[in-house]
Amino acid sequence: MKLMVLILNKTEALEYLLEGLSAAGIGGATIIPSSGMAMTLSKMNSSFLSSSIRSMFSGEEDDNKTIISVIEDDQLDLARRVVYNTVGDLSQPNTGIMFTVPLDFVEGRRKKRRAEDRKDHKKGKEENGKKKVSDGTLKGEKDR
Repeated sequence: MKLMVLILNKTEALEYLLEGLSAAGIGGATIIPSSGMAMTLSKMNSSFLSSSIRSMFSGEEDDNKTIISVIEDDQLDLARRVVYNTVGDLSQPNTGIMFTVPLDFVEGRRKKRRAEDRKDHKKGKEENGKKKVSDGTLKGEKDR
């Protein structure tokens, strides 16, 4: 498993990006408002930045969105395609940065069931057109 991190500068693409990731079966992302160091220093009128660098950032929005998601190893290529198709080429300025971190341990994550598993699960809940109630008996059997 991997922790996928996307620092999204192009925030107008956020909704389409999340919809694309969800449609691709990648869910459970957390979105965190964020701001880059240069932008933050610029807003603080820091002496660390020259006026020419500060002028590059004037008028730009200061908020980014950092999206983090735990993904399976085999989902990375798909996630990258979704990002490229919705956000664009990340090598272009003011688009975003994406990276992953390998995970040795994850707890508390519910793994999505595959479509076949969901069908089998649903089939197990139904028997001869009757739905099982919480104690496992078929609806209508308690009355017999």
